[in-house]
Amino acid sequence: QICLSLVKLLFYLAHSPLGSIVLLDFQPRQFVMVDGNLKVTDMDDASTEELPCKEDSDCTLDFPTKSFPLKCSVAGKCEGINEKKNLFNAYRYFFTYLLPHSAPPALRPLLSDILNATGDLRYGINETLRAFENVLHLYKSGLYLQKRPLLLKDYISLKGFRTVEGEDYKCWPSYSHLGCLLSIHSPEEAAAICNSQLQCQSFIITQHRTWTGRPLASFQSSWTDLIPDTNAVVYIKRSASSGERL
Repeated sequence: QICLSLVKLLFYLAHSPLGSIVLLDFQPRQFVMVDGNLKVTDMDDASTEELPCKEDSDCTLDFPTKSFPLKCSVAGKCEGINEKKNLFNAYRYFFTYLLPHSAPPALRPLLSDILNATGDLRYGINETLRAFENVLHLYKSGLYLQKRPLLLKDYISLKGFRTVEGEDYKCWPSYSHLGCLLSIHSPEEAAAICNSQLQCQSFIITQHRTWTGRPLASFQSSWTDLIPDTNAVVYIKRSASSGERL
């Protein structure tokens, strides 16, 4: 969410009515999340000036660990330097820390492609935004899910119930530090996740959703303490419920 919001912001800056805008003091502390969108807190160090040049050798974009040769345009400006400077700063301050983590395994290669392409400046902001929106579409639609055996048949579902909230086993990347709370595309995906975790005996799906509209599922190591909840459904492994009275 943070990276996509940042890319949308940089896309606007690259195509603003004032021209391509560069953020000269590009640091994480200069941004804040407002209603799920990343905003710049200080525009004092923004500039529409692009580096003047006479030849290509005048247009080297230097960073502490990398340098990129750019073209000198016929107008005597270093072509796309503001856009590329913003994008590489997004890569080194945000993408490298956030993209490799917490995505479903099937989507990680696509995020690695974005990471590598922006780190080498092979992508401009237009290509980067398209790549992010493609990943988001796959994530929201569930098209990233690989064909696998149907596992939900191994669970008993009880509508209108959930387990008593409390500290349980933890997993990564959980939305709660007290247990294992993950976003899912469907109950079938939740069943696959539960089957992959040795501690998991049940999971609960409620009406709570993430910013992408995906429901949240809480994975539990037991299911015995059930309480009524009209907005929840609890799924219990048949093997865990055998010999017990529901």
